[in-house]
Amino acid sequence: MHVWKEGRMRECTVEQNLAQCNCTYEPCSRKGLCCQCLRYHWRSGELPACMFPRDVEKTYDRSIERFIRNYQEGR
Repeated sequence: MHVWKEGRMRECTVEQNLAQCNCTYEPCSRKGLCCQCLRYHWRSGELPACMFPRDVEKTYDRSIERFIRNYQEGR
């Protein structure tokens, strides 16, 4: 897998991404492919799981509003 960065092609580090991914949605085909995950969620007005604490991620409320609320609460 390759991604563009600063006008250059570089390898996507899927294994490293997976090690840090806290997504609990098991059938997700985008795990470890952060650029695809971000595009998918952004189209739905959401953010990916990695932007939320584990307990919030498990609710599947990945709305921008929930992200802002968490940020304001200092989570």
